[in-house]
Amino acid sequence: MNILDRFRLDGKVAVVTGGTKGLGKAMAEGLAAAGAQIAVISRHGDEAGAVAAELSAAKGQACRGYACDVTQPDQVDALIPQTLMDFGQIDILINNAGINLRGAIDELSVDEFLRVQALNVTGPWLMCRAVAPHMKERRSGRVINMGSTLSIIALADRTPYATSKGAVLQMTRALALEWAPYNITVNAMLPGPFATEMNLPLKQDPDTYAAFVAKIPLGRWGELEEIQGLAVFLASDASSFVTGAGIAIDGGWTAH
Repeated sequence: MNILDRFRLDGKVAVVTGGTKGLGKAMAEGLAAAGAQIAVISRHGDEAGAVAAELSAAKGQACRGYACDVTQPDQVDALIPQTLMDFGQIDILINNAGINLRGAIDELSVDEFLRVQALNVTGPWLMCRAVAPHMKERRSGRVINMGSTLSIIALADRTPYATSKGAVLQMTRALALEWAPYNITVNAMLPGPFATEMNLPLKQDPDTYAAFVAKIPLGRWGELEEIQGLAVFLASDASSFVTGAGIAIDGGWTAH
């Protein structure tokens, strides 16, 4: 097979949580451009449907939107059978939905801390658990969890987020070992600062933005489309011998 053909996703079905904006939408667009059909997941079904329709029109793939709060086991357990009924299979799962609450530990509530863990950690765990029987039966699958540079380094005033993203990386490693006998790969992407809605408060503060850029050897934040290449690689046959990895995409920040 030609090496470029190994990056194609024709005939594959990808589930992307948090797929209506930011990195999630960018990855959905990238996978659709490579030939995948996309199930766009969001708590807001109207937004998911709109993005799915946009992808179908632009990329020519059959895409659908679904409303699901990935922190709720009953909703996740209903989502996966419905997706399988609509598409017939799930080849790729991207656990992208997440939030970030910033603040000193003594200024944050327990509920705020638990809210971040619920969406960033419990959500991916529930989604992985729900697709497990299908992928194990087919002995095939690609799972991509969204970690962060804060999976491996830390910043002050980020205890909820850094804790959650460290957990995502360890979940990825453990699940990669668990699912290796079934030919299911599990990897984590570790993005640095990208111009997402979540990061707008940082980018709009000139001093904070300058402090971040000073740590990035490439001297800038990432553009949304720059996440697509790594996502397509990890979702495709080109990454067939890659599992349990946490791959930084951060302009060199964590190389320090």
